[in-house]
Amino acid sequence: MSDRPLNELPVHRLSGLIASGATTSEAVTSACLTRIAEREDLIKAWAWIEPDRALEAARDRDREPPRGPLHGIPVGVKDVIDTADMPTEYGTPIHAGHRPAADAACVALLRDAGAVILGKTRTTELATFHPTVTVNPRDPSRTPGGSSSGSAAAVADLMVPAALGTQTYGSVIRPAAFCGIVGLKPDRTTVPRAGVKMQSDSLDTVGCFCRTALDLPALLAGLAGEAL
Repeated sequence: MSDRPLNELPVHRLSGLIASGATTSEAVTSACLTRIAEREDLIKAWAWIEPDRALEAARDRDREPPRGPLHGIPVGVKDVIDTADMPTEYGTPIHAGHRPAADAACVALLRDAGAVILGKTRTTELATFHPTVTVNPRDPSRTPGGSSSGSAAAVADLMVPAALGTQTYGSVIRPAAFCGIVGLKPDRTTVPRAGVKMQSDSLDTVGCFCRTALDLPALLAGLAGEAL
């Protein structure tokens, strides 16, 4: 067991601890929620989070045999990606309270892989140019970059070990660079885009954020629906 707080550990370390029984998804999720409670007023990374729902999902994972390396891992989801059990407001008051009928395909794949969807992270309005209120955890006077502002900031600030973003031009790689974390923009056909707010069919891509490149194989396999 690590002597570091669980919320500070990367995906691959948490995966091993959960699989071995050294910790639980509930403990990891609780550590993330504690960090969010401590820091969210400053960072403003989350558009929607319901701690009781997240902990219930984590307990469900703890009652199951491990499904793979993402089993029990909390993940944040950018608020342009549909979630059936959480609002998806696309960063704009125009869609306040919107509840999709189904999960986006990438969210469904993460759930199938055993991940815990922790909550929705802030995005620039409609994933375009109007900035969100999220600040850069490295220096709150500076921008975290957009449009996947909340996802990058939440991972960088140790609130969650991984998060989903989207990219049309530079909306994964830019906030990853600004916040000093790892961002992956795969080929646009690798991760299914059904249920994601679209800007350009020829450019839009679902990507992810984490703290080390060692986490990317598990995240990409889960998002693509492949076994690792």
